[in-house]
Amino acid sequence: MRFEVLSKDDMNELSRQLSRAGIMNRKIEEVRKEVSHYVIIAGRYGELFEKAEGIPPVEEALHSIRGVYQRVFLSREIGEEISPEELLEEMDGGLALLEALASEGAIEEKGEKLKVVSKPPLEDLEIELRFPLDELGENLEELEKRFSPRMITEVAMMKAYYVEVLEVDRELIEAALEIAREYSTEESYVEAMFVGIARSVLADVILRLAERTRRKDELIEKLLEMEPLSVEGERETVQVYFDEETIESFLKELQTLGYLKVKGNRIWA
Repeated sequence: MRFEVLSKDDMNELSRQLSRAGIMNRKIEEVRKEVSHYVIIAGRYGELFEKAEGIPPVEEALHSIRGVYQRVFLSREIGEEISPEELLEEMDGGLALLEALASEGAIEEKGEKLKVVSKPPLEDLEIELRFPLDELGENLEELEKRFSPRMITEVAMMKAYYVEVLEVDRELIEAALEIAREYSTEESYVEAMFVGIARSVLADVILRLAERTRRKDELIEKLLEMEPLSVEGERETVQVYFDEETIESFLKELQTLGYLKVKGNRIWA
C-alpha cells in the first residue's frame, strides 16, 4: 500500500504523521524512468493537408491548427500583440502553430507578449506534428506510406517519493488513508485504497484459516481454491487474485508483523 507524494518534505511529513498515529510505514526514494515514443511528420501545411485525407489523427491536428490560426493570429494586425496563452489554450494545435510562426519570423517576443511581425499564409508555414506512437494504431501504416515520418524516443528520469504503509489491519489502513489524503497524489491514493482493501481481506482470510489449519501447504491449497476473494460494496466489487508465491511472501510479511508464526510447514496464528 504505497502513496506517492510530490516532494521529499511531503514524504517526511506523511511518514511522521503516520508514525504518530501508530501506523507502521517506510519511506522510499526511487528514480522513475518513463519511456515515450513519438512519430513526427513535418512539411508545409498545404502539402500535409493534401496528404492527410483519411488519416483522422493528422486531419484533426491540421484542422485544429487552422482554427487557432484564424481565431487568434489572423484576426490581429501587424504590430499588435498576442499572449502565448491565447495560442496555447488550444493544446491540439496551438503549440505547433506557435513554433511554426516563430520559425518563420512572423512573431517576436516583446516582454511577456508576442508581437505580430508578418502574416504569412497558413499553407506556407512549416509545420511539425507529433503523435504518441501508441495512439496511432491502425493509422500508422498509412501514415508511413504518405509521409516520411521519423521516430523520437524520450526517456525521462525523475526522482519519485513514496511512503509505504505496512499494516494489514482494516482500521489502521482506513486511518492511513485519511492521513495520506492531504499529501499523496490522487492516482496513487486511489490505487492505495484498493490495495489496502485487498491486503486486509487477504490477511483476514489467512488468519481465519490459520486458526484451524496447522500445515502451511494445506492453508495455501485452501486459499488457492478460494481465489478470487471478493469484497462487495454498494456499487462495486473488488476481486483479489494471487498465486502460490504471493501467498508465501504474504505469510512472511504477516509473520514479521507478528500476526502468525511459520516454521517449516507448520503455521500458528
